[in-house]
Amino acid sequence: MEYQIEGRTVQADDEGYLLEPDFSEVVCTVIAAAEGLTLSEDHRTVIRYLREQYREHGHTPNFRAMLKDVAELIDGCDSKRLYDLFPLGPAKQGTRIAGLPKPFGKGGY
Repeated sequence: MEYQIEGRTVQADDEGYLLEPDFSEVVCTVIAAAEGLTLSEDHRTVIRYLREQYREHGHTPNFRAMLKDVAELIDGCDSKRLYDLFPLGPAKQGTRIAGLPKPFGKGGY
């Protein structure tokens, strides 16, 4: 699979995760549109968080850690709110839209 982003081809796996991270803003918009989402500021807050975690730790957090941290960034954010933002799974879909490689962690997510 691949995405066309500003005249360049960006490679992704069969599930839509980029093979190499891409931190440009346009990547998020293109991938979100391909998944039928329009990004709000809350989406972008979660995306910034996921990218920061990836940069610092080399991987994205599991859902439980993500929920705890994002609740501090978005007032009143709970698991329902995260699933409203990323209906296909906040940890998975959020990572995909953030332009990051597929997460591999405990629980096989």
